[in-house]
Amino acid sequence: MKKIILALAVLYPAAAFAQTTAPAPSAAPPTVGGKPLVQVGSKGKKEAPAKPLSPAQKLQACQDIDDATKERLNCYDAVYAPQPKAKAPAAKSVSDCRFVKEEDERLTCFNGFADKIPKLPR
Repeated sequence: MKKIILALAVLYPAAAFAQTTAPAPSAAPPTVGGKPLVQVGSKGKKEAPAKPLSPAQKLQACQDIDDATKERLNCYDAVYAPQPKAKAPAAKSVSDCRFVKEEDERLTCFNGFADKIPKLPR
């Protein structure tokens, strides 16, 4: 029994000392198969990249701007760039509003379609 206690008293401090020593700073980083180990970062709170808005959501955002103003028309034009034509066809969809030459008529066209869009989550 004394031999076991003596062996533990000698080996235990040696094992504890071996575990606490740090490797030399000049030592090469550990590798696996010749490639360095990859250090995985923590999963901290990172903001997810913003999802791009759909055209319908962009048009709804334009609805927040005062009605019948140049700013609202500029907002609509940012979604669908104007491409005025001399004889614009009757607008069957919101993207057809970009062909209307007159600004007031184009704004009215966009408003008509934007009002019909069901409220989407933002």
